[in-house]
Amino acid sequence: MKKIFLIIASIFFLVSCQDVVDIPLKNGEPKLVIDASLKWQKGTTGSTQTIKLSLTNDFYSNQPSPATGATVQVLNSSNTVFNFTENSSGTYICTNFVPVIDDTYTLKVSYKGEVYSSNNKLIATPPILNFQQENVPGFGGKEEIQIKFFYQDNGSQDNYYLVGAIDPNVKTPRFGAIKDEFFQGNIMFGLYREDTTKPGDNFKFSLQGMTLGYFNYMRKLLEISGAQGGGNPFATPPATLRGNIINTSNNDNYPLGYFHLSEIDEKNYIVQ
Repeated sequence: MKKIFLIIASIFFLVSCQDVVDIPLKNGEPKLVIDASLKWQKGTTGSTQTIKLSLTNDFYSNQPSPATGATVQVLNSSNTVFNFTENSSGTYICTNFVPVIDDTYTLKVSYKGEVYSSNNKLIATPPILNFQQENVPGFGGKEEIQIKFFYQDNGSQDNYYLVGAIDPNVKTPRFGAIKDEFFQGNIMFGLYREDTTKPGDNFKFSLQGMTLGYFNYMRKLLEISGAQGGGNPFATPPATLRGNIINTSNNDNYPLGYFHLSEIDEKNYIVQ
């Protein structure tokens, strides 16, 4: 039984005569969106980290509004405080963060008189070992290029992974969430296949370890956003999907987004 990261783009065209109708909608109060995914790139100190804050916008706007003027901190299990300073509108940066595998960190965000908080553990990630490329039959009988990247699962625990691909022929990154349920302690692989791939294309593949909570969140987010077929899961999350961050001042005014920490391994691959 195979569990693979498989993304095949399908495009459907609907041609008809139609009028554009703007339906007036009642907008709810903007919600705070906290993009607090801290990634420790293998081979680096991981000292520079970024957290982005924004506000949900109305239905007809594709762009969130930056949330400025917040106080953003992350604390480790020894209560060492790492301050994130606003560098540009809604973007908060820390340059002295200290990542430690399996340590528990606490996120604290103060914004407009309310305090948001979350706890999570920094998860280890195995390195990407190698790649395999082959031609396989595609839809319509035309051959397509298939790329696999391999990594070693840790058999002593249950593991969850977020795999990604930046394809030069596609506007948004592709992602998949997988688990080691049938591969405990074995070599696992991510698989990418796209009918526009050609020799000379330069891809970037990524691998991140995840907690079970983040795995469940990403599976739902990928399903809602359509990222398994080309959506962007890191756009503004839908209001129905709550993450692991709570509003300690007003429970009813919950934020969107997730507090996640992990190593990340990224490798470039040039198609042969």
